[in-house]
Amino acid sequence: MDFITEIKGKVLKKLPITQEDAFHLFSQPLDELCRAANEIRIHFCQDTFDICTIINAKSGHCSENCKYCAQSMHYDTSCEEYPLLSSEEIVNHAKYNCEQGVLRYSLVTSGRTLGDDEVEKVCATVAEIKEKVPIQVCGSFGLLKKEQYQRLYESGLTRIHNNLETSKSNFPNMCTTHSFEDKVSAIGLAKEAGMYICSGGIFGIGESIQDRIDLAFSLKELGIKSIPINLLNPVKGTPYEGLKPLGEEEIRRIVAVYRFILPDAYIRLAGGRGLLLDKGRSCFLSGANAAISGDMLTTAGISIETDLKMIAELGFEVKSHE
Repeated sequence: MDFITEIKGKVLKKLPITQEDAFHLFSQPLDELCRAANEIRIHFCQDTFDICTIINAKSGHCSENCKYCAQSMHYDTSCEEYPLLSSEEIVNHAKYNCEQGVLRYSLVTSGRTLGDDEVEKVCATVAEIKEKVPIQVCGSFGLLKKEQYQRLYESGLTRIHNNLETSKSNFPNMCTTHSFEDKVSAIGLAKEAGMYICSGGIFGIGESIQDRIDLAFSLKELGIKSIPINLLNPVKGTPYEGLKPLGEEEIRRIVAVYRFILPDAYIRLAGGRGLLLDKGRSCFLSGANAAISGDMLTTAGISIETDLKMIAELGFEVKSHE
């Protein structure tokens, strides 16, 4: 029995694989690895596909120094800056996305955290969306306090997004204004408030294979079921502007190995997908089963219409889940 078949058998029996197993998977023949990952996805998730959209609800002038980010005040990127959008703008955008067939919609704000007054404005906006639009509402607001998460949950926001970004050991190479532990703590507070969690990473920032594996196992330990896979889109003016984007084969390999480690998760192609010539089609045949559609925070994405057509062609069915 070859190694891929052996490890796939363990996963299908719901037996955990080791970090050593995962490291070895990264060196296996790509097509065989991706086929096996897709079989694992079908076994645990069937053909369910989760598609969401986001709105940049507050942009720029972020105090944090994440090296990939156009919105950081530490870098000269000519990023658009504006305060929290009005409820009317956000609700209308949610309606538009719902009418396009999207089932999940996320408000994303720049900055380390939100003030209590901003949280109250977001709560009012979420409540209005829930009243007027049949769509699930998520949010990405940085490092909030437990009582703020509780208020958001009570307003109708059921899922919080907070990417771990990279491994614990590599995190200080990417950001020094907050820590990996800060993010884990915030995720814990959101869970205590009753929320589901969406958390993943960004790839192509110079991380090692071991960093990728460590991140996956951290997500597994935290019980995360929605895992964005972001691909570095180098932004002029940031410290990572000179890095070369990962190739399609490398991204397929990351997705496939993550499916082995996290067999029942929704592995979501997110930022940077537009850099792929096939817009992620091959990754959706390599274990991925979710995507962020439409525009990203500061870069153009792929249209909802285009994504829904591709998803249908691949035999997936769009369904909402937590």
